[in-house]
Amino acid sequence: MSVVIRTEGVVKDYGHGAARVRALDGLDLEVGAGEVFGFLGPNGAGKSTTIRLLLDLLRPTEGRVEVFGTPPRTGGPAQRARIGYLPGELALAGRATAGALLHHLAQLRGGAGSDRITALAERLSLDLSRRIRTLSRGNKQKVGLIQAFLHRPELLVLDEPTSGLDPLLQHEFLAMVREASADGATVFLSSHVLSEVEVIAERVAIVRAGRIVDLDDVATLRHHAGQRVELHFAEPVAAEVFAGVDGVSDIEVDDHRMRCLLRGEPDALLTVAARFHVTRWSAEDRELEDLFLDHYRMPVQEQEEVAADVR
Repeated sequence: MSVVIRTEGVVKDYGHGAARVRALDGLDLEVGAGEVFGFLGPNGAGKSTTIRLLLDLLRPTEGRVEVFGTPPRTGGPAQRARIGYLPGELALAGRATAGALLHHLAQLRGGAGSDRITALAERLSLDLSRRIRTLSRGNKQKVGLIQAFLHRPELLVLDEPTSGLDPLLQHEFLAMVREASADGATVFLSSHVLSEVEVIAERVAIVRAGRIVDLDDVATLRHHAGQRVELHFAEPVAAEVFAGVDGVSDIEVDDHRMRCLLRGEPDALLTVAARFHVTRWSAEDRELEDLFLDHYRMPVQEQEEVAADVR
């Protein structure tokens, strides 16, 4: 599988001296052709900075960025014509109608996609006769989505794409992503909405403070998230009994009941528990969101060790 997006050791600093802020800190990333790739993190994690580097809206302080095998700064208009981009902060204004603006954008691409404007507007319930300046935030987002998908780009770069959309239209957006992927497009989807990424992405990267702290397919990341286990005993047990058991953390003991977080196989935990009379047990898989929150609760020093392991 060919690589559409590649970053190697990318560092991006804003400002200078004591006022310098490091937005990206050694970002290594590969996204293959035809892949739907989720890029997760809260505001300020470095998601939008990464996207702007891919589009040559920013230049890296250090490291290398390639899109379609070419640095964005040398790819020029020919490279950009292969990309559909929706920014996280979409600035639309003016007296033109939504339809006129979309037709104008299509003409800038040589007319590519002009025949799809009406159909996409119907799918997203956008009134093309409305003037841009009168549109709500959600309707402006629809305009942004349409212009990104309009010309059937080879690469879709979407930054917080469902911001302002109601749940029904969020489902329609996911259908549009699936269709684009089925047609061979690569989709780079940046979001802090885990539920939408989890159902559409093949692989997911979690970014914190400009570093990737976890990256894998969704099923494996769910496995990393672990299980919440609860054991009931006939007699009271001490928390110290389970301390140091492989894969066990966050131990809570309340008289006859023990709760913990289990990552990995349960054999070691069950071996220890079998020393006592177990009256009941339960295990519940955690969600990808739980793993995401784990990474953001983790102390910075420990987070740096995890990020080093990922790299």
